Amino acid sequence: MQPLAFHKGSRSKVLAVLLLGIMFIFVSRLFYLQIMKHDYYVKQSDAEQIKPLIIPAKRGLIYGLDGSSPVPLVINQTVYTMFADPTEVSDPGKVVSTIRRLAGSNLRPNLDSLLGRKDTRYQILGTALTRRQAESIKKENFTGIGFQEQSQRVYPEGSLAAQTLGFVNANGDGQYGIEGALNDQLTGKDGLLKSVTDVSGVPLTIGNQNVDIPAKNGQNIALTLDRNIQSYTEKALAAGLKRTGATNGSAVVMDPQTGRVMAMANLPTYNPTDYGRVKSESVYQNAIISAPYEAGSVVKSLTISAGLDKNIITPSSTFYNRGTIQVDGTTIQNASTTEALGTQTMQTALTDSLNTGMVTIAERLGDGSHITKKARDTIYDYFHNRFGFGRLTGIELTGESPGIIISPDSVQGNAVRYSNMVFGQGMDITMIQMASAFSSIINGGVYYEPTVIAGTVDNDGNLTAANPKISHQVVNPDTSRKVKKMLEVDRRDNGAVDPAGYQIGGKTGTSQALVNGRYSFTQTVGTYIGFGGDNVARYVIMVQVSGKGKNLQGAHDAAPIFTDVSNWLIDYLKLQPKG
Repeated sequence: MQPLAFHKGSRSKVLAVLLLGIMFIFVSRLFYLQIMKHDYYVKQSDAEQIKPLIIPAKRGLIYGLDGSSPVPLVINQTVYTMFADPTEVSDPGKVVSTIRRLAGSNLRPNLDSLLGRKDTRYQILGTALTRRQAESIKKENFTGIGFQEQSQRVYPEGSLAAQTLGFVNANGDGQYGIEGALNDQLTGKDGLLKSVTDVSGVPLTIGNQNVDIPAKNGQNIALTLDRNIQSYTEKALAAGLKRTGATNGSAVVMDPQTGRVMAMANLPTYNPTDYGRVKSESVYQNAIISAPYEAGSVVKSLTISAGLDKNIITPSSTFYNRGTIQVDGTTIQNASTTEALGTQTMQTALTDSLNTGMVTIAERLGDGSHITKKARDTIYDYFHNRFGFGRLTGIELTGESPGIIISPDSVQGNAVRYSNMVFGQGMDITMIQMASAFSSIINGGVYYEPTVIAGTVDNDGNLTAANPKISHQVVNPDTSRKVKKMLEVDRRDNGAVDPAGYQIGGKTGTSQALVNGRYSFTQTVGTYIGFGGDNVARYVIMVQVSGKGKNLQGAHDAAPIFTDVSNWLIDYLKLQPKG
C-alpha cells in the first residue's frame, strides 16, 4: 500500500489558505471594531476624556445708597469645595494629615473613611475653604485632589436692613427680602464647558469637540435704602423700644415725592450671614409689608382727606360732639367721652382724634345723618381704589400681605363696620400701605407705587436709575394742601416742638390689639405717622411699637421715635428753613 503523499505545491496552498483565513479574521475584526463599532468607542472615549463642567454664574450684588452713590450691602466671597478621587490618591495618610493642618475646621470629620472608599471617584473632603487654604493645599501637588470654586454671600453691614435684604440658603436660593423676590434676576445663568481633560480632570485646550458656553452673571441691584438713614432709623427704633419697654417695633421712611423707601427697620432682627441661628423664623419677615393690623387713628388723616376732596367739610366745618354717637343702634365713643364736648371743628376732630368727628364725615358722605350705601361706596372707593387698602402695593419684596378691607357689598360691610373703618378699626392694613397713602395726601395728591429699587449697577459701579412709579391721582392738589396744613396744626397743638422754619406734621394712632380674636383693654399698639420738609414734604416716617401685655400709646411711645428720626433727617438732608 502506498503512503499518502502531498502532491507538489499542496502544502503551500494549505498555508496560503490558512494565512488568508487568519487575515480575513483580523480584517473582519478590525472592520467590526473600526467601522461597525466606531461610534460606540468614540462615545466611550469621549466619556473618559471629555467631561462637562458647569461654569457657575456669579450672583448679582446688592447695593444701597449713600446719598446718591451706590454702596455694596451684599457682596460675594469666593470659597472652594475640596474633593477627592479616592482611586487616584496614593498616600491617604499624608493627604489627611496635610489638609487637616492647612484647612482645619472646613473639613469633613471622617476623612480616612472618605478616602478609603475605592468604589467611588468623587468624595467631598471640605467646603467653604478660603483662597489661601486652597492655594496652600494645591502646592502639595496631591494626585486625586481637586477644587471647585464657589461663591458665598457676605453681608458686610451685619444685620443692617436684614428683612429687606433677605438671605441665600445652602442651596443657593434667595429667601425673603430682595434676595427672594429677585432671585432669578440675581442668580443669572450657569455656563457649560465640555473639554478634553487630563488624568487629574483638568480641562485641556486641545480638542475640536470643546463646548464653551459662558456663564451669564446675575444683575447687580441698587436699593433705594440710604445706608445712613437706615442705620440711624434702626438706632432710633432700638432706643425707642428700650425706652418704652416695647418688644417689637417697625419704622419706615419714604420719599413722598417718588414713593422710594429710604429706610425699613424691624426689631427684633437678625444677621443674614447667620440666618440659621435665629430662634424664630418670624424675624425673617418684614413686618412693614407682611403684618397687617388695625392702624387706629392715623387713618383719620385719610378720612379727613376724603371729606375735603368731596367738599362735604372744610377744616373749619363744625359738628356737635357729645362724646358718643349712635350708628344703627351701636354706640361709638371717643377715647374720652368728657373732653372737647359741644360744637367742634374738623380741625379739632383731627387734633383731638375724635371718633365722633370721623363718623360725622361718613354720615355727610351719605344723607347727612346715616352712613348709607352711597357713603360706604365712597369710603371704599377712597380706601380701596385710591389708597390701595386690601390689595398689594407691588413693592419688590417677598411676603407682602394685601390686608383686609370689607366691601360695602358684603353683609359685613354695613354702617357699623364703616363707622369703625373711618377711625382705623374694622380693617387690617400694612405700614407700607399706610405710608404710601399718607405720602399721596401730602405730596399734591399723587399716589406713587412704593419701591425699594433704585436701579441697576454695572461692573464699574455706575448706577442706571429706575424711574418713579406714578400710579394715579388720589385727591386733588387743593385737598392735599389743606390736609397737609391740618396735620401741621395737629402736631403743633399736641405739643410737638420741632426746629423752626420747617413744615412738619403728623397724626397719632393707638389701637387695641386683637388677642385670641377679641380686643384687649390691656394691650395696645402705638403708631405715629408724619412728614417733614422745607418748601415741600421731603420725607414721611411711620413708626409702630407693640409688645405682649404692653399698653403703648401713639403720642407717648411712637411719636418720640418719629421726632428723633425727623430731627436727624433735617440735618442729614441739609434742608433749609423757610424765612
